[in-house]
Amino acid sequence: MRIALTGASGLVGRWILRAAEQAGHEVATLPGWRLGDPAELGGCDALVHAAFQHAPGRYRGGEGEDPQGFVRANLDGSLMLFRAARDQGVGRVVFLSSRAVHDGHPQGMALPDALSPAPTSLYGQVKAEAEAALAAMAGADFATASLRPTGVYGPGAPQKWARLIGDFLRGTTPPPRVATELHGADLARAVLLVLEDPAMAGSYNASDLVLDHRDLLAEVARLTGCATPLPARADAAALRRPLCARLQVLGWQPGGMALLRRDLPAILDDLQP
Repeated sequence: MRIALTGASGLVGRWILRAAEQAGHEVATLPGWRLGDPAELGGCDALVHAAFQHAPGRYRGGEGEDPQGFVRANLDGSLMLFRAARDQGVGRVVFLSSRAVHDGHPQGMALPDALSPAPTSLYGQVKAEAEAALAAMAGADFATASLRPTGVYGPGAPQKWARLIGDFLRGTTPPPRVATELHGADLARAVLLVLEDPAMAGSYNASDLVLDHRDLLAEVARLTGCATPLPARADAAALRRPLCARLQVLGWQPGGMALLRRDLPAILDDLQP
């Protein structure tokens, strides 16, 4: 399969690029293309749209001081890209959305794949509107889907836990926190499974660990000998937990805590000056 991939150098895109090439796909990374530019997609069988313009290190709140520019780039630019894919004969499109589309649902709620969005941030709103617009374009020769991953981690830069781990190693105990996490390699496998799903349509959740910062930093302390006190365990009862039934039916099995422990030494190496 020839796959056009946007955002190939980003936090998520780099994992998708690696997995697609290892699986034998030909990947067109659209060098020089930016959100809002015309896209040349002729000859591509599929498009994976992972590009997103935001303030560095911020997704919710990523609009910074320019919400109109944020919408123009990420919503208008995505819709322009989806139309280009449809008009140029690309048969399948996967959009990298976000669990942020569900931030307005009640705390502690389980989030099934088909749950309607309830965003509370401009980031979540833009993702939800792009999802809906893409779904409305679907047709007999144009299969579309949106993947809603939770927080993505893994070796490489930018490193999402750089500040948390760095402060801990320098002697600061962070406040309690628990979150859902997903390794980038598991997300990439999910993307390829969705692309190959004969019933590809609608939305798919992608989430793995319910990770307490206490457990993460306990592993950091074990590997480094750091004696900084660990944070208290957070209350996970209020956490909204994505259910990943559609991916599991396709055979998706994320790596869990074993994968985190395997890659944590590489993550720590990334933090070295």
